[in-house]
Amino acid sequence: MIDDILASILDLFDNDTTLMIVVATGLCGSALLFLIVRIKTIRGSVARRVAGKENVTAMQAGGSLPAPESGIKKMLGGVIANLAQTAGQSDRSQTRVLRTRLTQAGYYDQQALVWFFGLRIFTALIFAIVTAIAVAVLMQDSSNIALVSFSLIGCALGFIAPSIGLDRRIKKLQMEHSRGFPDFMDLMVVCAQAGLSMEAGINRIAGEIGIAFPSLARNLDLTAREIRSGKPLSKAIESLAGRLGIKEATSFSTLLQQSEELGSSLTQSLRTYSDDMRNKRLMKAEEKAYALPAKLVIPLTLFVFPVLLVVLMLPVAISVSSSNM
Repeated sequence: MIDDILASILDLFDNDTTLMIVVATGLCGSALLFLIVRIKTIRGSVARRVAGKENVTAMQAGGSLPAPESGIKKMLGGVIANLAQTAGQSDRSQTRVLRTRLTQAGYYDQQALVWFFGLRIFTALIFAIVTAIAVAVLMQDSSNIALVSFSLIGCALGFIAPSIGLDRRIKKLQMEHSRGFPDFMDLMVVCAQAGLSMEAGINRIAGEIGIAFPSLARNLDLTAREIRSGKPLSKAIESLAGRLGIKEATSFSTLLQQSEELGSSLTQSLRTYSDDMRNKRLMKAEEKAYALPAKLVIPLTLFVFPVLLVVLMLPVAISVSSSNM
């Protein structure tokens, strides 16, 4: 099998047109990589001069120097960062939406956007190469146009594959947040009635629900840290709603803002909102229960009724055939 693949690849490169396409693509890619690395080198020299002055100042003040990074890691991160920055400057609105999606997927690092662009480029190249090899092996008589077309299709699929995976992760976490948020509100009411502050209650709840809802617990712990660092409560809860990406959290953020503006009791507002969420959960369960008979019609008609019909009619058919004989 390996010999057949190597022979197909060698036969593919025997064609002058394919060889010219590969050589041109390699030269263009090498020139682009050299340009990016050159720009990064120039920027890095300036940054090193500035960092050298800062390190001297830090040593004079009695501080310690930062740990050096690996050269390969720094170069790779710089190349991907430049590509991500170029893509981000082309459409800032899409970049902002993508950063929000990464946050909702649980990637809070500032470099998550950079590595997502790098993953897109990497998967696009890998899918294109794998598709070209598969077409060359399975369709040995294919033309260069077909090979290039399938490679472009594979490249497009590889480019959108990380986005599809990101959407699946967001939906999975949002389902977890929707299941755990009513329990969070019930525990929040208990903490408020016990006299705990909002920060202490969120911190305590984050430790209690960590096993059942780990993603929600991480977001609550981050919210508690933001409140401790001096961020206003309404802004911290608004950030929490943006990270969770569910309607219940957005409504909770609006409730807290209105409570602060109107000066109403926070405990009473939490109790009312918790009761409302509990009623909504009950209504959703009843709605699914009422829709179950309608959903069972199709499997019953296709799988259960034909079997019952055969079981009931087969003895009659056997007895009739026996009497006729």
